Amino acid sequence: MTAGAWYTLCMDADGESRLREQIMHRLMVVTARNGGSITRGELAAFDLGDGRTRRLIDHSRGIWNPRDLSATLAIVSSPDGPYADEEVDGGLLRYDYRAGTDAGDNTKLRVAAELGLPLILLRKIDTGVYVPVFPVYAVDDDRANRRFLIALDEGLRFLRDPRHLTEDQRRYARRIARQRLHQPEFRGRVIRAYGTSCTICSLRHGELLDAAHIVPDSHQTLGQPVVRNGLSLCKIHHAAFDEHLLGITPDYEVRINADLLDEVDGPMLKHGLQEMHGQSLHLPAARRDWPDRDRLAHHWDDFLRAS
Repeated sequence: MTAGAWYTLCMDADGESRLREQIMHRLMVVTARNGGSITRGELAAFDLGDGRTRRLIDHSRGIWNPRDLSATLAIVSSPDGPYADEEVDGGLLRYDYRAGTDAGDNTKLRVAAELGLPLILLRKIDTGVYVPVFPVYAVDDDRANRRFLIALDEGLRFLRDPRHLTEDQRRYARRIARQRLHQPEFRGRVIRAYGTSCTICSLRHGELLDAAHIVPDSHQTLGQPVVRNGLSLCKIHHAAFDEHLLGITPDYEVRINADLLDEVDGPMLKHGLQEMHGQSLHLPAARRDWPDRDRLAHHWDDFLRAS
């Protein structure tokens, strides 16, 4: 590429960066409202919030290269897809080239790497349903192994050698993967399973819902980030659950701490907590997603000790 062509490309990248910032800001708003996930239909005609729409996903391929942009905008990582995308060293995602040539669709992803342009990673969690992770960055083009390495955080963009991380870099990368990849996926799966509503009070505002672990993820055997170890809870019920002011029996009934039941305060305490005592959970439509009774029993024991 000539110096003039490179200069023009960099100038165009400034405009692309501003557009990407607008898209990602709007995507943050929409996915928060949805409880962390977004459908293919929404991505195919994404509302930018200013009267315009823009496609954020390809019709059938795992990489979206808009014709009017110089670089890739979004990539899909699917556990049931045809390519062997997987995490490398815990915090870098290996994104394999499309089959065949190392050009084609890969060319615009290479430009994104060269210009440091932010990308949207769409993690497939169900048929036609994705959890967006953004911004992510292509930080290494490994032609010998026909793959790119994708950094999940801006702090990983400037690694000197992404293919050979130091132990400190690995620890940081694993922590970033947990924060930027695993936690959003867990949230998206759990809140979607509960129909974007609180299992206790049925609040349906996704931006006010959390995916609560029944057993903390620090627990080696029961703390896995799976739907059956999760509850969709509004923020007040999540905080009360974690602080053992609210418990849930293995039979899916809500209990409030006895001292809290006797307390006299304002309407939030009365209607938000005390009146929930004895209520049954609003469970997911699919029985396979119902909270695991053994995990609830584990947390219930902690609630009883705290009470």
